[in-house]
Amino acid sequence: MTNIQHPKVVVIGAGSLFFGRQAIWQMVHSPYLNTGTLALVDTDHERLDRMAKLAEMVVADNGVSLKIESAYDWKDVLTDADFVVLSFAEKTVYYRGMDCTISEKHGIRMCSGDTIGPGGIFRAMRELPKIMECVRDIEQMCPDAWVINYINPSAVNGMALARYAPHIKSFALCDSLHMPHIKRRYATRAGIIPEGMSLTAEQDADFDMRIAGVNHFTWMLKAEYQGVDVLPEIAEAIRKIAATEDTGGDKGAKGLFNNKIAYQLYEIFGYVPVCVAHTKEYVPFWQGKGKLPDAVPPLSIWETEDRYDRHAAMWEQVDSFINNDVPISSYMDVMGPDHATDIIENMVGGLNKPFYVNVPNQGAVSNMNDDAFLELLCDIDMNGPKPRPVGEMPRGIRGMQEGILDTHELTAEAIIKCDHTLLRRAMLSDPLVTSIADADAILRELLELEKDILPTGWYA
Repeated sequence: MTNIQHPKVVVIGAGSLFFGRQAIWQMVHSPYLNTGTLALVDTDHERLDRMAKLAEMVVADNGVSLKIESAYDWKDVLTDADFVVLSFAEKTVYYRGMDCTISEKHGIRMCSGDTIGPGGIFRAMRELPKIMECVRDIEQMCPDAWVINYINPSAVNGMALARYAPHIKSFALCDSLHMPHIKRRYATRAGIIPEGMSLTAEQDADFDMRIAGVNHFTWMLKAEYQGVDVLPEIAEAIRKIAATEDTGGDKGAKGLFNNKIAYQLYEIFGYVPVCVAHTKEYVPFWQGKGKLPDAVPPLSIWETEDRYDRHAAMWEQVDSFINNDVPISSYMDVMGPDHATDIIENMVGGLNKPFYVNVPNQGAVSNMNDDAFLELLCDIDMNGPKPRPVGEMPRGIRGMQEGILDTHELTAEAIIKCDHTLLRRAMLSDPLVTSIADADAILRELLELEKDILPTGWYA
């Protein structure tokens, strides 16, 4: 496929505060994108209207020719789309809080509750049917568009698209490994560059950093600078940060003790986990089930009310621009790029930048199956992502990866088929589940509590 001159990007779930604002920034900022169309879609009329107003103001202030469209129904804007970004979630804070509260009641602690454990399974049950509904319309209205899943659990939804909608061109994203920022962070910890500096082209070429794994359970498997192993230096930097680490402040449950946990996992496995805020939820070590106290306390539980406060503050920021309390001219200085639109810019412009993308392995990790759905550094153009070679997944870590993939694959299959037996099997394959009775109780209670949002097929 050749490059596109005036790309049309449809963002479904544009009311997402974590992606919508950044997508506006990147679409206006990039000369490869700002002569195209940004179509914003959300079923929440009031939120969409505010986001569309913000986009129109930013476009006008910057004098670019980007066309803004908005719609409450994706069918109104899908025609001629080149990219469709999926970033929606219905009342996600509320339901994640419910998932985590019920799971804690039955002995499973989740600090995020959106990718692994009962929280990951039930979030997929809520979101994946809507994703597949959207994909059916994409197949009819813009079958050549690239579909970019930005909805957690990213691996479950991404592998479902790859396996159950094979005619659609798709891949899945997570913002935790956004390039080049993630490489710069570890170059700093390795002592290659000072804090706040960027890698030169030569330094970037000399720093061989290889990360791989299931989304949110990714590990740095190699870090060499000019042929010298710098993984110990990175681990030592993490240890030093951990020694003075506070309790997370306003970062919430996901932010607590991450460097201490990262260093403990490094000591155990010899490799550095790179998405600790989620990885710590994938392993049983901080579930609080030991008889003796641990150096790190059990995981704190997802903080629903604090999340509401954070979202309210973000909407206040949006309103401050719309109401001219803050000059719209400062928007481009305040905000920054989004991972999805960064990749779209790279694809449209043929910029040859590598990005971490969730895709089938296809031999990149040499001792895992080709269809293992992993987060890998990819070269990506309009023909799609091509994973770069990684090498072997180390023993121990590999076993955990395979178990997580089993849970995710069973979850996707159960949802596509609306099959209770497969759903229970997925739950009992999950690495956090240690009791059949507790798992059954969680399934029973959450199915009842979330009856208003789950497909009716679960209750037939």
